[in-house]
Amino acid sequence: MSRGYIPYGAYWSTPFAKWQGTLSHLHSLRLAAHTATAALKERGIPAEAFDHGILGTTVPQRNAFYGLPWVTGMIGAAGVGGPTINQACATSARMVQSASQEVAGGSAACVLLIAADRTSNGPHIYYPAPNAPGGTGEAENWVLDNFGHDPFAGNAMIETAEAVAARYQIDTAQQHAVVLMRDDQYRDALADDRAFQRRYMVTLAVPDVGFRKTVATLETDEGVFPTTVEGLAKLKPVRPEGTVTFGGQTHPADGNAGMVVTTRDRARDLSRDPGIVVELLGFGQARAEKGFMPAAPVPAARKALHDAGLTIGDVDAVKAHNPFAVNDIVFARETGFPLERMNNYGCSLIWGHPQGPTGLRAMIELIEELAQRGGGVGLFQGCAAGDTGMAVVLRVTDGRP
Repeated sequence: MSRGYIPYGAYWSTPFAKWQGTLSHLHSLRLAAHTATAALKERGIPAEAFDHGILGTTVPQRNAFYGLPWVTGMIGAAGVGGPTINQACATSARMVQSASQEVAGGSAACVLLIAADRTSNGPHIYYPAPNAPGGTGEAENWVLDNFGHDPFAGNAMIETAEAVAARYQIDTAQQHAVVLMRDDQYRDALADDRAFQRRYMVTLAVPDVGFRKTVATLETDEGVFPTTVEGLAKLKPVRPEGTVTFGGQTHPADGNAGMVVTTRDRARDLSRDPGIVVELLGFGQARAEKGFMPAAPVPAARKALHDAGLTIGDVDAVKAHNPFAVNDIVFARETGFPLERMNNYGCSLIWGHPQGPTGLRAMIELIEELAQRGGGVGLFQGCAAGDTGMAVVLRVTDGRP
C-alpha cells in the first residue's frame, strides 16, 4: 500500500557545519527559509504548489513559537500552515510519516518538509520557581544538559552506548573498524568532485547575522576529518573502563534540509526525472529497554518492514542515524544485514548530527543511492533520545527506457 510519493530531486540538504563553525551565528529557522527559497527556485517548484507544511526542529530559536507558519511565510507560501515537530533525533522520520498520513488521508495534496537545527550556541533557559527559596528558579543549557542527562533513565547518551556495548560484547577495536569503514564510504561521496553529493546538496551562500549580505560560501561538510588507524589508536574511551571513544561517536553540527511529499501524479509533475518514482511504503517506531538507546532501531525497523509487507531480505540499501558505531554493529547482528552494505556514501557518524535534519539528509542519500543502482527498496533507521527509534521504508523504481 502506497503511503505517498517523493518527487525525485524535490529535496535538498545544506552541507553540515561543525559545532561553533560557519553556521553557528545564524538563526536556524531563518537560514532554513533562506535555503528553501533558493532550493525551490532552482528546482522550479513554486511556493504555490504546497497546501501543507511541516517544520522539524529540536533546538529553540528566538520566535520559534511561530514555527512552520513563520517559515512558510518567509519563503513566500504565506497561505500554508502546519505543525512543528520535535521528536529529538527521530524528528525527520516523524515528519515524513506525518506528511504521508496527510497525503494518504486526503487532507493535503502537496506537503513541504523543512528540518533545521543549530546545536551551536544553544539557548540558556531560565525556569521561574516562585515557591523556591528566595524565588530562585532553575536554569538549563538546552543542548549540553540534554546530551548529558536523560531525566527518566538517569544517564548520559554515551552511557546508553556503553550499556549496549557491554551487553553485546563490542570492544573499542570493533567500533573503530566500523568507523574506518564508514569513513571510506563517505569518501566515495567526495569522489569525482563530489559527484554523489552534488545530486542533492546545495551550495550555501552564507549570510551575515542580519541576512543582508553573503559573507561566505559553504560547498561541503565542515568538520569532517580523515580517519586513520593510527589516529583512532591514540584515542582513549571517554568513560573510565568504557569502550566508546570520541572517534566512535558522531559530533554535533548545524544545518538544514528539505523535502516534498505528495501524490503520485503531483510527484510526476514536480520530479527532476519523471521516470524515477520514489514511493513511501512503511513506518515503524519502537522503544528499547531503559538506557539502551542504540538498540531501539532494530525493533523500529522490524515494525516498518512489517508495515510495508516486506522483510529484511527484500531490502537493497540501509541508511542509519548512527550516533555511535555500536548502533551499526547491533543492527547487523540482530537483522543479518551486512555491515558493509549499510551507509554507503556516508552517515551521521561521519558527517555530523544537527538533530532535526539528520534523518532527512540520510533519507535523501538513500534515495540517490537507490536511483544510482537502478532502483530498489531502502530502509532508513535511527535511534533517538528516550531510548526510542524510528524507521522508514521506501522504494525507488526506475521506469526509464
